[in-house]
Amino acid sequence: MIHDLDVILCEGESYTIEFKETADKSLPSEVCAFANASGGQIFIGVNDKGDIIGTDTSNIARSRIQDTINKLDPPLKVNIEVHEKIIVLSVPEGKQKPYSCPSGFYLRSGPNSQKLERNSIIEFFQTESKVRYDTIVCDDFPITELFNETAYKNFIKQANISNVLNREAILKNLNCAAISGGRLCFTNAGALFFRKNDEDVFFRHAQIVCALFKGTDKTYILDAKELNGNIISNIDDAIIFLKKHLRVTFKINGLQRENILELPEDALREAIVNAVCHRDYFENGARVMVEIYSDRVDIVNPGGVCKGINQENFGKVSITRNSIIASMLYRIGYIEQMGTGIIRMKKAAKEANIPEPEFILTDFFVTSFKRAVEDIPIGRQSAKTGDWQAIDKRLASDWGTIETNEKKHIIIGFLNEHQKVTVSDISTFLKLSKPRTRAILQEMSNDGIIEKIGNNRYAYYVLKQ
Repeated sequence: MIHDLDVILCEGESYTIEFKETADKSLPSEVCAFANASGGQIFIGVNDKGDIIGTDTSNIARSRIQDTINKLDPPLKVNIEVHEKIIVLSVPEGKQKPYSCPSGFYLRSGPNSQKLERNSIIEFFQTESKVRYDTIVCDDFPITELFNETAYKNFIKQANISNVLNREAILKNLNCAAISGGRLCFTNAGALFFRKNDEDVFFRHAQIVCALFKGTDKTYILDAKELNGNIISNIDDAIIFLKKHLRVTFKINGLQRENILELPEDALREAIVNAVCHRDYFENGARVMVEIYSDRVDIVNPGGVCKGINQENFGKVSITRNSIIASMLYRIGYIEQMGTGIIRMKKAAKEANIPEPEFILTDFFVTSFKRAVEDIPIGRQSAKTGDWQAIDKRLASDWGTIETNEKKHIIIGFLNEHQKVTVSDISTFLKLSKPRTRAILQEMSNDGIIEKIGNNRYAYYVLKQ
């Protein structure tokens, strides 16, 4: 029996839903992948957009599909149902994992099916167990009492899911809720995304801990923050912490001022998303760590990589430890494509002309980004009084030889350090006359880089937001 078909088609493919236009040669691998995961439904006669295009529903067509399913080893009973112009296969979670089909072994990973070698998949299920953390129902977390409406609405908007659909049906189809004891309760995945009580002790291990250290070890902590929100807000807040403490340089393009983080934000975000998505949530004694040192930034993932992944196949084979969490992040664009995170981090580093991140595979999985030594410290995060004194001497000796754009960089750095300054402040700093200083500031104001506040002798300048 098919429930809420319109909702399913509207929400699109997921960890437990697959659309296929026809019963093509990839069908056995899709059935195999669901059997090795948590089960799911395959809708034949539906395109990738969720539009019903129809398929052959005759007895002959259904018999051909059954013959295909019978090729799984060990055998698996799959329910075949016809609904108007489509065929729906309801694939149960297999009880004799791992299952194989003629083309190999497959495992559902988010909204995709991943082919694996047999030894890898056997090791995975033996070590990781058949219990997946994000599918477990939280009997103590009834949705009616602990639901975060704001987090839910934000997710629905980001995932482009119609908010006129029934909320209970959406949560169930997202595998974020299930009926337990006669009431609707969160699964662990649902609680991580949508629970109201961010401070509860049951999910303390799901925090992200951010820390800034002095030097290259953990002896002295300069700043630290524990992020207690839902998965999405934790990722975003971790990026904010990094941007607060990493160095920033400035590039002027026409009328625009571009702030450039010393490490590419795309690569940092990918590393944090990877850690949150693939960490071992059964490990209650450790949390994801974002650690800033003077020479590097380390993103630490508790539990290491999934079993079946080693140094030889790392970055080539993808096994998802928390498939529902991965599917949820995929829906809102935090994951672009399953298994491409390592490649994307390397690409972002190359485009930023910095060393590729180092990946350390132990009981903890660490992504480490090297920080470069800054030649001329300019900016709020790096500038100190002594540094500005050195720049002051340089300006006094050769200001006339400095290019216009570099002059603007220096002024931006001074403004960023002091928040707001007067013409007199800049004039003294640059060793220029006030009329010449006003001319430079006016040019930067016209370019939209800075903003003048007030008039006459009470006026001051700030960086334009």
